[in-house]
Amino acid sequence: MYASLLTLTALSAIASAHGNHGQSPITGPHKQLWYNTLPGDGGTQADSVFSGISTFGRLPFFPCLASEDEQYDIAFLGAPFDTGTSYRPGARFGPSGIRQGSRRLNLYGGYNVPLEANPFSSKMRVLDCGDIPVTSYDNTYALRQIEEGHNSVMMRKPFTDADKKGLSKAGKTLPRVITLGGDHTITLPLLRSINKAYGPVTVIHFDSHLDTWKPKVFGGAPSETASINHGTYFYHAAMEGLLRNDTNIHAGIRTTLSGPSDYDNDGYVGFEIVEAREIDTIGIDGIVKRIRDRVGTTNPVYLSIDIDTLDPAFAPATGTPETGGWTTRELRTIIRGLDGLNFIGADIVEVAPAYDTNAELTTMAAADVLYEVMTIMVKKGPLSLSNSEL
Repeated sequence: MYASLLTLTALSAIASAHGNHGQSPITGPHKQLWYNTLPGDGGTQADSVFSGISTFGRLPFFPCLASEDEQYDIAFLGAPFDTGTSYRPGARFGPSGIRQGSRRLNLYGGYNVPLEANPFSSKMRVLDCGDIPVTSYDNTYALRQIEEGHNSVMMRKPFTDADKKGLSKAGKTLPRVITLGGDHTITLPLLRSINKAYGPVTVIHFDSHLDTWKPKVFGGAPSETASINHGTYFYHAAMEGLLRNDTNIHAGIRTTLSGPSDYDNDGYVGFEIVEAREIDTIGIDGIVKRIRDRVGTTNPVYLSIDIDTLDPAFAPATGTPETGGWTTRELRTIIRGLDGLNFIGADIVEVAPAYDTNAELTTMAAADVLYEVMTIMVKKGPLSLSNSEL
């Protein structure tokens, strides 16, 4: 009887403790060990970077597609799609892999020394919005999901300068979306989404491949669905009027061709080419100058980065690797050279973690590249006219 009373008393205490859980803050001598902030110019929460759920750079998470209760200036959004690939599938796991590779970005506070800014402690609000639900059974439907999911996240009032005139067709200031792919097919629905807000845009495309092939050349186009894949999406984008004429550029190109006519078609689609090997003759500064001269300083610019721009020695985990590429240091330096441009959005694609090393080389490289992009966007400020060079 006495034992039973002790048991009931213990259960009552446990129930009481659970009932009060969440109502009283955690106190005691160990609280400062659990939740702490780094010293310095606005450091970040310093709980272990190897614990907790993965968001990009350990940013706050909010399910933006389920609710519009949060505002933001920059949103990271996953598009786990890889059924448009031609060689090695697996990029559907890219968003989760990139997030895993980004965990230590703000381990020491997140300050970007070359760009002289900290994207993690600015006045702009940056969130990870999770992934767009994407079917793997129907490409046409999946691309529609990506377009509409991206558009939903992009077309909201931003956290900063929401009432100021912006770059969009409607004159509104909109947030930026950085999309984690996914194979490169996703850029077509993303450009369709962006076209609704900005009209035709300038594209800077880092890749080892042209991705402007006519469907009959790349894949044979046995059906309308098959004609849209990760080698033809820019052809379709040009045919749909999504690209701003004569301002678009590829950088890092080193692919084999079906013949010289592929380059002719690339020019017709609206791109200039900077080949990877040109880094040996004109150097990093020359590549940056070529890009900036082509793009201009006033156009709304979309940035699309295929991780296979990097040599497989630095990024082996990709769908169609090509040797002879740039180093991670070179690509990051080139992207930093684009500081000040009017980036309205970006994506990074073709990260397929299953082919990575145990050291997560590719996912870390992808995360570090986006860290540069994120910093440039934060430095530029909101997409309002007062913060843009127009």
